[in-house]
Amino acid sequence: MDLKSTVRLSELDWLRVILILAVFIHHVLMPFNGDDWHIMNNESSKVLDDIMVYFEQFRLPMLFFISGVGAVILLSKVTVLKFTKDKVLRLFIPLLVGSLLVIPPQTYIENINAMQSYWREYPALALKFETNHLWFIEYLFVFFLLAIPLNKLFASSLGTSIINALQKLSNYKTGLYSLVILLIIIKVYFSLMFPSDDKKIENLSSSAFYFFFFIAGMLFIRSKVIWQAICEQRFYNLLLLFFSTILFYAYYYSPDLSEYLSQDMRWSIWWLVCCLVAWSAFLTILGYAQCYFTKTPKWLSQSNELIYPFYIFHQTVIVVIGYYVIAWQAPISLKIIALLALSFLITSVICWFIIKPFRILRFLFGLKT
Repeated sequence: MDLKSTVRLSELDWLRVILILAVFIHHVLMPFNGDDWHIMNNESSKVLDDIMVYFEQFRLPMLFFISGVGAVILLSKVTVLKFTKDKVLRLFIPLLVGSLLVIPPQTYIENINAMQSYWREYPALALKFETNHLWFIEYLFVFFLLAIPLNKLFASSLGTSIINALQKLSNYKTGLYSLVILLIIIKVYFSLMFPSDDKKIENLSSSAFYFFFFIAGMLFIRSKVIWQAICEQRFYNLLLLFFSTILFYAYYYSPDLSEYLSQDMRWSIWWLVCCLVAWSAFLTILGYAQCYFTKTPKWLSQSNELIYPFYIFHQTVIVVIGYYVIAWQAPISLKIIALLALSFLITSVICWFIIKPFRILRFLFGLKT
């Protein structure tokens, strides 16, 4: 694939916006699924939780794949110095600003009963430098820096050998799907070594899993053969996704197996079925996106720009608005609709009328000035 002449990949433009909106909807639903989130409704829905746990498996991995693709395309057009400067300006600065300005309201609302006024508590909250949902940006910043030496490696004779091997693998209908074996090994091994659910970059059970998709993006975009194979094999990958989904829910709803299997074994099986869903869903969605998302309309280009600050602000808006919505005496369905509409409207207003027009705010939140 001629990377230097690549301007837009329409399928990735569409997927980037759709996936961020899916993350937004996920966070809107979090107060109602029974998990221990920042704010929780008194009444929860088990069915909602059962559905959400499935979609958790592939939303963010796909976004990391898209980022890996973007890293290679950008490095083919600019120097390493310009690439590094771009990532400092568009990732590190928004991460720093977000931890100082966007995250503290969430922490305050979460602990509001034990705190005084927000402005009294703000200095202590800001100095914690918590990333919260902005861990995604922290990961991206580190991954993009690692992409610099990796890009050189993949351009070498060794990298060419890897690409050629992947191309041969892609000639088989389930060839690329077989890479899930490597993903499972990485996920299970590091999850056993780092048994934590936190999203700190040093927690390799999380970061190594997402880095696998990032590297896949860096490799797959280098070969037109691989890219086309994903499109041509989309139906077979859909069947594999269907099979993986059955395995996923069969284990999810399985009876208590603690009498027969150790805790590590039970968790290992869970990570295995999660990887099967994540990888098959990724291949399926990318394949069908190539087939149907062939153009990038003007409104989508604008959305691709503003989806970044939308991501930065969305969870804080949801938590603050949701704190008041969950106090209503109303059915869960009405609360979800209200929180969805209000938080989408307010976050969009912040991005369009506050961030977009002003150069300093565009700079602080990662938009080109």
